[in-house]
Amino acid sequence: MTWQPGDRPLEPRHATRSTVMASRGVIATSQPLASAAGLRVLMEGGNAVDAAVTAAATLAVVEPTMTGLGGDLFAILHNGRTGTIHALNASGRAPRGASIERLEADLGPVGTMPSTGPLSISVPGAVDGWAELLKQHGTVSLARALEPATAYAREGYAVSEIVAHQWQTVEPLLAAEPQSAMLLLPNGRAPRAGDIFHNPLLADTLDMLARHGPNAFYRGQIADALTADLHEAGSWIQGEDLAQHRSDWVDPIRTTFRGRELLELPPNTQGLTAIEIVNLMGCEDLERLEHNTPAYVHHLVESVRIAFADRAAHLADPVAVPPDIIEHLVSNGYALARRDEIDPDRAAPTYQAWRARRPTIAPASGIGDTVYLAAADDRGNVVSLIQSLFGAFGSGIVSPRTGIVLQNRAALFALDPTHPNCLDGDKRPLHTLIPALVLEQDAPALAFGVMGGDMQAQGHAQVLANLFAFGMTLQEAGEAARARWTGTEVALESGIDKGVAAELATRGHRVSDERDGFGGFQGVLIDRTRGILHGGSDPRKDGLAIGW
Repeated sequence: MTWQPGDRPLEPRHATRSTVMASRGVIATSQPLASAAGLRVLMEGGNAVDAAVTAAATLAVVEPTMTGLGGDLFAILHNGRTGTIHALNASGRAPRGASIERLEADLGPVGTMPSTGPLSISVPGAVDGWAELLKQHGTVSLARALEPATAYAREGYAVSEIVAHQWQTVEPLLAAEPQSAMLLLPNGRAPRAGDIFHNPLLADTLDMLARHGPNAFYRGQIADALTADLHEAGSWIQGEDLAQHRSDWVDPIRTTFRGRELLELPPNTQGLTAIEIVNLMGCEDLERLEHNTPAYVHHLVESVRIAFADRAAHLADPVAVPPDIIEHLVSNGYALARRDEIDPDRAAPTYQAWRARRPTIAPASGIGDTVYLAAADDRGNVVSLIQSLFGAFGSGIVSPRTGIVLQNRAALFALDPTHPNCLDGDKRPLHTLIPALVLEQDAPALAFGVMGGDMQAQGHAQVLANLFAFGMTLQEAGEAARARWTGTEVALESGIDKGVAAELATRGHRVSDERDGFGGFQGVLIDRTRGILHGGSDPRKDGLAIGW
């Protein structure tokens, strides 16, 4: 039977606002300015892909701590005209000259990749991703999609409260690089909430991109300026690395949960990690455990720990992850076998990865800095899109000729030459970014994502359980209090009863006092029976779901 969202509660149990409902189009992003820009495209006749790219470009200007032209992008979409599913990997690669030996020659013996600075930069893929999405599935030009972003960069925008706070937390990183400080610390400090911030250099870059297309970014004048700036900063990236960049259309990986099909992206993303957690959660009677009880959180955390062990051992560039490993890890049979390892009353001391004959590495990241957006229209187009610089302001390096902040995704490479995620030239690093799409009876039912590094995969599982096991509305499902495995401890949001922490401790869990890092949700749900689109946006961010 088709699920009818909103049938149950008249008053939300877990939400501070109502789910947005509209019939023509809906978009949900982490910034109201970006949502408004995307909605305008929809209202002018553009489709959901047009709106998504417009909003993504706008986010690259108005949420610069999280995303930008110097970052990466992943998307999964349903094309309403053809009735087909498409997934895009627009992540960049390491410079062709990168190697562990070169890193040690430059820096001496090191145990891990630099977390920031010039050697943490990988080739940015987001711009090519925008162009590919519009070329294959959009109806407007890249120039039209960039108009709001260009205007905000040139004319300025008021910095929102959450972005202002994020900006302040990385003042030392930006202050350490003179060019970054000059552009991003006006008057010697991060902008405060309500301050108007301009980036005229970035506006000029966006103008050039609008006139000449992505070739300008990867092979033309923008590429020349980026290459010169990166060389002066000490990066290994050369013009050839930008010129050879390519995005890849890929087949999504899938599982079923409560009669619906969950689609995620394959490596180098942690989509397989999300599927593994969902499969392990699906082995249990979640209704019996009840939402956010000690039993439920225990089962969730143990499922995450198993999936993270496999992620640490196997996740890497697609070429380095054999198809048989992916197929096995996302199978329900594997989940059933691993489910037997979970003691319902006791946390395991540790979990081993499947086929753990190669070394494992620590979890990829803690909180992470990302934007996610979802959009749908009344023509059957549905888009789930995520993009990021990884850390707040990424590498901390700004190109002074272009105004572009460069990501630090190369920080996620391993330095063990026997590991599949080891640093090497022209190789994509492990990625935490995962947009998701849910199908019901082969039609799109839900586009959603949860931002925030390690929180993403475990957030996907919690949102799906909230919706399809506990009967929440879309807004409730994204807003409800979350639990998070930090890699060593269990963190609980304040909305989870205090007695849960005490009970988890008796089961052998270490409970953290962290109250941040639980991600940010956006989602769009399609109610085909009634012809209504639902939008949800997380108050943990500045986000806005809006429709018409």
